[in-house]
Amino acid sequence: MTKPPGLRPTVCVNDRVAVLLAPVTRIAVPVTIRDLSAGDVASLGWSGSPAHLVSVREQLGRVASGEVEYLAACLPSGLPVGKAEIDYARRDSAGTLCQAAVHPVLQSCGIGTLLVQVAEKRITARGYTTAELAVELDNSRARALYERLGYVAYGNEPDEWDAEGADGRIVRHRAMCTLMRKPLPKN
Repeated sequence: MTKPPGLRPTVCVNDRVAVLLAPVTRIAVPVTIRDLSAGDVASLGWSGSPAHLVSVREQLGRVASGEVEYLAACLPSGLPVGKAEIDYARRDSAGTLCQAAVHPVLQSCGIGTLLVQVAEKRITARGYTTAELAVELDNSRARALYERLGYVAYGNEPDEWDAEGADGRIVRHRAMCTLMRKPLPKN
């Protein structure tokens, strides 16, 4: 079937995919950043495997101690479409961004940039003057975003975490990561 000019497929954001013919239209949808809650975790299946969601729950358990903050980027419905953790215990002198992700359908719409900017404000509010992160060597898209936002590579280090294999078994994922940092203004 040939589609008429000016029309393109539109994809729904939920778990069902619907292909519709619709006029190419730009719409603005407000995105708010708030703290991620335990009740949000069930809606984050797009961000990783069930093993990843266990890790997110574990990190949320550290929020009460003040060691971490966990942000959610939400649509007006309250549905999280992006997330990022700030770990204050990982490095002595910096807030470390980790577990950052944006729903695949909404990548390159500015949500990741907004999450990083809010995370940087939170880090500064805690009195830190440096934000750090690690990005896998083969994740050039994420690295380009961080470089555009002012992060500079300063080294590499191996990292590892539990992941779910194709057969559902938990496997240890090992990766080499580029360490990046950005100086932040003093509060």
